[in-house]
Amino acid sequence: MDPDQSHQSQQLAGRTALVTGGGSGIGRAVAGRLAADGAHVIVLDRNEASARQVASEIGGEHLVADLGDRDAIDALGLGTEVRADILVNNAGLQHVAPIEDFDPDTFALIHRVMLQAPFLLARGLLPGMYAGGWGRIVNISSAHGHRASAYKVAYVSAKHGLEGLSKVIALEGAVRGVTSNTVCPGYVRTPLVEAQIADQATTHGIAEEDVLRDVMLARAAVKRLIEPDEVAGLVAFLCGPGTGSITGTSHLMDGGWTAS
Repeated sequence: MDPDQSHQSQQLAGRTALVTGGGSGIGRAVAGRLAADGAHVIVLDRNEASARQVASEIGGEHLVADLGDRDAIDALGLGTEVRADILVNNAGLQHVAPIEDFDPDTFALIHRVMLQAPFLLARGLLPGMYAGGWGRIVNISSAHGHRASAYKVAYVSAKHGLEGLSKVIALEGAVRGVTSNTVCPGYVRTPLVEAQIADQATTHGIAEEDVLRDVMLARAAVKRLIEPDEVAGLVAFLCGPGTGSITGTSHLMDGGWTAS
């Protein structure tokens, strides 16, 4: 837990949160913040060592599953063995290539992890949220859920789909105390983005040190990477008190990228 979060109230005491991709990056920050706010956090990641470590650090528990495998998701026992009041769909991956060179299997995998899995997880956990009359679903989308970039056809289309999924959940869950929203950061300081820097350098034929300034942040007004804790703070707000009427919304935190 971040020492700077020690002042946080226990506003989520008694709640259980499931965070996917919780072993690193944004997911790790979200898991820590929700735990600091009093939630019991289940850290789900395909990397058992990472999931176990984060869960140990925050006093939670961990699950291991490959979200690209529907059978693995079914085996989790969502709604029976695994129940949660809060679902944060964060797991993701990236691949950069022109459409004509984009491997169809990779396209399908990205959609399974970033669109089908959030649907399946919500499908499994919503009945329990409905029964309790309270639930919070936060989908970590992206500025790419609102804007497109070349060479990212799978990621961009999956994030656009996630925006639609989130809104449908919001409409269906509204009368049952469940909210559904997206958080849409620009480029965040995560292992995924660090890997993208190398990919973009290859795609554009430029040095890695030039990618951040000339490609990734070219359209942003704030010329820096977003920190994972900033994303976690917005997620925690959407899960906290006084947010029952905030649903079906998409919260951009992209340094002004989509304002231009």
